[in-house]
Amino acid sequence: MQGLYALYEIVELLVSVFVMLIIIQFVIGLLFAFNVISPSNDFLRQVYESINRLLDPVLRPIRNVLPQTGALDLSPLVLIVALQIVLIVLRNIITAAA
Repeated sequence: MQGLYALYEIVELLVSVFVMLIIIQFVIGLLFAFNVISPSNDFLRQVYESINRLLDPVLRPIRNVLPQTGALDLSPLVLIVALQIVLIVLRNIITAAA
């Protein structure tokens, strides 16, 4: 039983990291879009591009399924909700096994 709980904690940590990366990507994108920070800022541009490279393989299939909404990208929100659902299901499975 301890092994399942340890596995759940690892998955929960990974989900938290994904959510943090999505939020950071969103905030930096907003700062660039509203010219609060210049897109020529090398450090933030490299951070933004690195996060995009990490998240794009996960977000691309979601974007392909969702309808086009113009400039509004809902795929990060869908990913966060899906990850939270996975955590809830895993927690219920582990508590039911106890």
